[in-house]
Amino acid sequence: MKNARKIVFVTLSALVIGAVFPYVNFALDQTYQQLKVIVDVLELIKNDYVEKIDPQKLVYGAAKGMVAELDDFSQFMEPDVYERVKSDTDGEFGGIGIRVDLKDGWLTVVTPMPGTPAFKAQILPGDKIIKIEGVSTKDMVIDDAIKQLRGKPGTSVKITTAREPEDKNADWITRDLTLTRELIKTENIRSRMIDSKVGYIKMVEFTGHVTEDFTKAMAELKGKGMQALVLDLRYNPGGLLSAAVDISKLFVNDNKMIVFTKGRKPENYQEFRANGGAPYENLPLVILMNRYSASASEIVAGAMQDNKRAVIVGERSFGKASVQSMIPLSDKSALRLTIAKYYTPSGKSIMHDATNEHGGIIPDIAVKVPLETEKKLLQQGDEIFYPGKEEKAEKDKADKKKDLVADEVLDRAVELLKARDVLGNLKTCK
Repeated sequence: MKNARKIVFVTLSALVIGAVFPYVNFALDQTYQQLKVIVDVLELIKNDYVEKIDPQKLVYGAAKGMVAELDDFSQFMEPDVYERVKSDTDGEFGGIGIRVDLKDGWLTVVTPMPGTPAFKAQILPGDKIIKIEGVSTKDMVIDDAIKQLRGKPGTSVKITTAREPEDKNADWITRDLTLTRELIKTENIRSRMIDSKVGYIKMVEFTGHVTEDFTKAMAELKGKGMQALVLDLRYNPGGLLSAAVDISKLFVNDNKMIVFTKGRKPENYQEFRANGGAPYENLPLVILMNRYSASASEIVAGAMQDNKRAVIVGERSFGKASVQSMIPLSDKSALRLTIAKYYTPSGKSIMHDATNEHGGIIPDIAVKVPLETEKKLLQQGDEIFYPGKEEKAEKDKADKKKDLVADEVLDRAVELLKARDVLGNLKTCK
């Protein structure tokens, strides 16, 4: 009897809701009618298409098509893609520790990462991985190759490498290797002293470990006598909003605004402010940007610029001001959905607008670098590791020095820091 009452109550409630809010039923009917088109197409393909098609593939294709109608940054991710994106964002994954590219149709090692299984196995830059688990990598899609090389730490992967001999007439030297995957932490920080007073930090991207790595690098540079900093965000595609906020908090304090987000829903409005104490609030700071600096990079640069905390040197940045939420789905796929846009402390949206030709962070001092010079600078910046071949690494470094091109953007930043006493928007050290 009690159960019967419950059913009657629920039914009556539904009728009341339907009577009071007729638009609810109308909206549901509309949604079902729209979905019916997709279901009809799916059934027609399954029953009548000339070849048998996996229905799951069709469903994923429909999901990708829907998301493609939104913007350039929302994305439907199949389970394997979502897993890889999660590991990339976390800044660590199971793998053998190599950077690879395609060259002449073969998977080619750019460099092994120091201390990784590939490094310990004496894999060298230029080695070709010609087989993975006995299957040729000739003309293999690079994403497929990376997917096979990565895996759970502790598991093994069999590869065959080929190395070009010094005697050009000899056969390539091949090796069959079985490597045990380890937890690989990606490099996100490079640091050094430019001279006795100016430190330099290159941020590759804003991944999960970047704040702790950045803090460690700052402490090391400070210990070497750093009195001013060049923060290089060129080519940095962004990453985690939280990481951008945490890095900004190291340089601004007193509850100053760092960034705020605003979307269609009220709950998407969020303010991110500095804390009470910033360890480097008085450290003179110059930030380098170019047209490839995006997202989290622009949050940091915008916060520093609007709070008159740093001088921005270089080019107008990319202009990506959208906040994505990663929403896991029932089958381990996921939806990366734009839910808000972020704004700099002054209320400026930096979202790129091609029609009106505005967006991005505009540098305080513009320095345009020719494309050919950019390419050479990128090559100069690449750190190539030759495990067990230190003498080759030193020779390569010496050879590189002969052909170095000047980094005009970096040189301008150093000049500014050396003349900081006459620049009003750079603070002096206490």
